[in-house]
Amino acid sequence: QVQLVESGGGLVQPGGSLRLSCAPSGSDFSLKAVGWYRQAPGKQRELVATIGSGGSTNVADSVKGRFTISRDNANNTVYLQMSSLKPEETAVYYCNACRWSLRYARSCMYDYWGQGTQVTVSS
Repeated sequence: QVQLVESGGGLVQPGGSLRLSCAPSGSDFSLKAVGWYRQAPGKQRELVATIGSGGSTNVADSVKGRFTISRDNANNTVYLQMSSLKPEETAVYYCNACRWSLRYARSCMYDYWGQGTQVTVSS
């Protein structure tokens, strides 16, 4: 089973920035399509951004212009750059990697997940 490791979360003031990373650990699995989700307490998990193996991206309307998803294939890592963060974006952020698909699809939710990284936006 592939383990994904997210990192880069933490406490940031409103309006601040963070960059999250997602990479496989302990295997030679090469990331294909990847999605970033977040889940705030008492709320459903929400898809924030996706990236295909070729670099095509999509971001949710709520974060458009503030969040950017990217990938570094040489280091087998996907990033989520977040800026102008708001308190209501406090959540656990998860990455989800597709086992086979080169384009992100909801069915990838049945594939690989990380343990999540906490992002807290507070003054």
